[in-house]
Amino acid sequence: MSPLLPFFHENKYSDKFYEECGVFGIYSPHKIDTFSLIQFGLFALQHRGQEACGFSVLRDGFILSHKNEGLVLDTFRNISNYECYHGNAVIGHTRYSTEGGQSKKNIQPFFGEDINGKSTISIVHNGNLINAKNIRKNLELEGITFISEYSDSEVILRLIQKYLSIYNNILEIAIKKTIFDIKGAYSVIVLMNNQMAAFRDPNGIRPLCYGMLNEKTYIFSSETCGIDSVGGYYIRDLFPGEMAIVDKTTIRFTLMKNKRYTKRRICSFEYIYFSRPDSLIENINVYEVREKSGKKLYEQHPVQADVVIGVPDSGVPAAIGYSKASGIPFKPILVKNKYIGRSFILPKQEMREKMVNLKLNAILNEIRGKRIVIIDDSIVRGTTSRRLVYILRKAGAIEIHFRSASPPIIGPCYLGVDTPSRKDLISYKMKKDKIAQFLDVDSLEFLSITNLIDILGGKNYCFGCFTGDYPIHKKK
Repeated sequence: MSPLLPFFHENKYSDKFYEECGVFGIYSPHKIDTFSLIQFGLFALQHRGQEACGFSVLRDGFILSHKNEGLVLDTFRNISNYECYHGNAVIGHTRYSTEGGQSKKNIQPFFGEDINGKSTISIVHNGNLINAKNIRKNLELEGITFISEYSDSEVILRLIQKYLSIYNNILEIAIKKTIFDIKGAYSVIVLMNNQMAAFRDPNGIRPLCYGMLNEKTYIFSSETCGIDSVGGYYIRDLFPGEMAIVDKTTIRFTLMKNKRYTKRRICSFEYIYFSRPDSLIENINVYEVREKSGKKLYEQHPVQADVVIGVPDSGVPAAIGYSKASGIPFKPILVKNKYIGRSFILPKQEMREKMVNLKLNAILNEIRGKRIVIIDDSIVRGTTSRRLVYILRKAGAIEIHFRSASPPIIGPCYLGVDTPSRKDLISYKMKKDKIAQFLDVDSLEFLSITNLIDILGGKNYCFGCFTGDYPIHKKK
């Protein structure tokens, strides 16, 4: 084994993939406590984005919006006139920026106004478009003005507005026309004219489900945990390429493209890392997928050890699965600080190196003299993994066997996930034995793509970051 490797500065973002955002919406024919309900729903989806949040309420035929930087509860805590945000419908968004950056101008929802300055339409979006820049350029040439510095979400809104003006303000037709123009990954909720519309891209890459609060109140959410948070019940996920429109009397569903153009390719990383473990995605339990991943890891590569530990939070279910399959006891040795933010400004390298100790700390007495299996959901750059190994070595572990509950990540994502460039992905640059040496571990194994497919029950998923084969290919 190589000697203990010193810390070094990682890149701008931490050693994880980040989902762009979460979307949530509730529609009722009667006035309800939309202020509280959207707060609950967005809080349940906080893990999908922590940079900013916002919401739009339909009240007495008009749309009122509020959005700000920061966490959900911080944003809502600063609203004193909350009764103004009681209406019959509301949509909301939690943001982690990918396209468009971190400007306040890019915080969602985006909304459109009439000639009197009244908001008449509002939109929230999860995902990325691969042709947004060209569409925006063409719309600007037509005289359409944009607010954001760059946001593909606003591109969707302005396209819908364009077609509304052409097709007599009929939302269903405007969305259908928009769908034929845009390409990429998107789950979208729109509020307009006492209607709410929700739709997914033809591959269903980003998740979107719906449920009900009562027999007349409908809920749309990126994950079922959002529906659970307001006391609703889950019905199903929207199909790829499907649109739902709710009004005061009914809900209707439409496939926006011919079936031969639609195919189910939801992001496999939703199950590995992004989604909350208590969520169902496409009616599959996220926790069960993660636990099965741990079991498969042991079947692939058994090892003798004294204790199994998981990197909180998403690595813990896989560690429990590994423990069950191997008989090696699982212990929650790594303790996560759940209150740490992402806003530290640390100009000195020495202080940056201590960040890992703020995020995760180890119970030393459970490590000293032990052979340890450590399981994380994935290895992206390898920087955090190496620092964790350093902590365990320093604490006296005599063997460290690292297991990744996903296959090696060899490609970036441009379909709604913030990922490093290919050159920064450790599995793209190095073979497994070199990565093991870099991490300073006694052994290293990844979940095989064959086992991941087996756990998920088929190949109808996006595995692009593992294989380089994407449902939609970005033009170079």
